[in-house]
Amino acid sequence: MSAFLRRHRRLALDTSVFIYQIEANARYARLTDLIFVWLEQASHMGVTSTVTMTELLVPAYRAGGEEQVNQFYGLLTTYPNLDWLVPDLEVADIAARIRAQYRLRTPDALQAATAVHSQATGLVTNNPIFERIDAFETMVLDRLL
Repeated sequence: MSAFLRRHRRLALDTSVFIYQIEANARYARLTDLIFVWLEQASHMGVTSTVTMTELLVPAYRAGGEEQVNQFYGLLTTYPNLDWLVPDLEVADIAARIRAQYRLRTPDALQAATAVHSQATGLVTNNPIFERIDAFETMVLDRLL
């Protein structure tokens, strides 16, 4: 993981990274801790799609946890060096091209398009489907265990 992080200054983060960090997932927390420490350094930048927030909030809304929803917003929207990109028409077009070429589901294509649009050189995920895309280097967390 350290070598991967050293190679990049701008990383795209898939939803799983946030889930593992928020839940303090015993299997992945050591890895996601490294990512969030990396993100806090001034010379680094993280980017994710607002699709990530949609995916993160579903369980909280299902449980009726307005307090948890507010905590997610408070923590994640103010995290240093993390940009949340709203898919605009350009991102939608990139996502459509990625979806057509690599046969990704729409949410995954939007995550990949966000990475491409923001010129991220790496993407951290736990979904190996992103390894198909050559526009950025993909780090699959399960490959590090």
